[in-house]
Amino acid sequence: MKKYILSLFILSTFCNKTNAQGCVAIRTVGGLNTMEHAMHHMMDSAMGISNNKMVEPKWDLNISGRYFKSYKHFNGTDEVTQRVTDATDVRNFSRALDISLVRKVNEQWSVGINLPLAYNERSSLYEHVSSVKGSPRFSTYSQGIGDIRLTAYKWIIAPKAGNKGNLLGGLGIKMPTGNYKATDLFHNTLTTTRVGPVDQSIQLGDGGWGVSLELNGFRSINTTWSLYSNVYYLINPRGNNGVSTTRGGVPTAAAIKYTSDVMSVPDQYLLRAGSNWTKNALTISLGARYEAIPAKDLIGDNTGFRRPGNVLAIEPGANYSYKQFNFYLYTPIAVKRERPQSYPDILKTNDTKVFSRGDAAFADYSINIGMGYRF
Repeated sequence: MKKYILSLFILSTFCNKTNAQGCVAIRTVGGLNTMEHAMHHMMDSAMGISNNKMVEPKWDLNISGRYFKSYKHFNGTDEVTQRVTDATDVRNFSRALDISLVRKVNEQWSVGINLPLAYNERSSLYEHVSSVKGSPRFSTYSQGIGDIRLTAYKWIIAPKAGNKGNLLGGLGIKMPTGNYKATDLFHNTLTTTRVGPVDQSIQLGDGGWGVSLELNGFRSINTTWSLYSNVYYLINPRGNNGVSTTRGGVPTAAAIKYTSDVMSVPDQYLLRAGSNWTKNALTISLGARYEAIPAKDLIGDNTGFRRPGNVLAIEPGANYSYKQFNFYLYTPIAVKRERPQSYPDILKTNDTKVFSRGDAAFADYSINIGMGYRF
């Protein structure tokens, strides 16, 4: 059996800076959360494969591309189908390239850096001339580097020959390198425009320092079947980044009162688990994926505008290994999407005694394709 890579995608399955906020649920913070070389060793040791090379590879380079289109609006778990029928839906197109480089320090430790690059487009009616059915549709854009992440990894249960189970932990720092104040032109009329910050869903960064926590597990059943699991949580202590949500306009008194006049810096998390079937150089996997932007953070205040949301998806995937290379394709398909109340929604509900909850647009699926190289 050739070398195998189990890839964890933290897709910026998102459409809103807080992803679930208008699209899918997680923004990218620098690529895959699981070390490629770690998964190689997990599979090799569990299957009793030894490294016969004179020099064991110490570097892992991983390049992955992601694409999705979000356009189906949800309020709670109910789809607002009229938005698509009337063509008043908001459409986000996300094209991202994540580059990850990991260096093995010794048998216990590795360190890695993850660099995300993104090109985003957002098409809507309400941000421009009018939200009325039949109004002209315009687009805003953002492109550039996202928030870079540095991570240290350590084996909690180390891979050894004959050892069928492994567990890898990771502790990282997410830096606010992405532009969280990106602007573009918004149409007041068909011929006049104003400049303002683009929607949170297509901002390249969130403007806050963060701490990422990871656990990546692997368990071999036999020479053909194995199990995997991944847990990822990003802690963002900063409450809001002060960037206006009015797209160049003036915030309302209500927006200021309920703190939705500026963008929040939300936490996010991802859970994955599934099984792999391996035959020679080919591995087919099928699992469940759950990603979310919570309404409230673990640390810090929850002020500011966010579209909290969560997505439960079935995630089929395929991986092919050739010498030091690995090629893979994963396509998470959403089976449940939810847009719960945000913190400003809760404040408004408590104040007015009338239930308030915004909606968010989600994607049906995403496409993740990539390549890994060990050297």
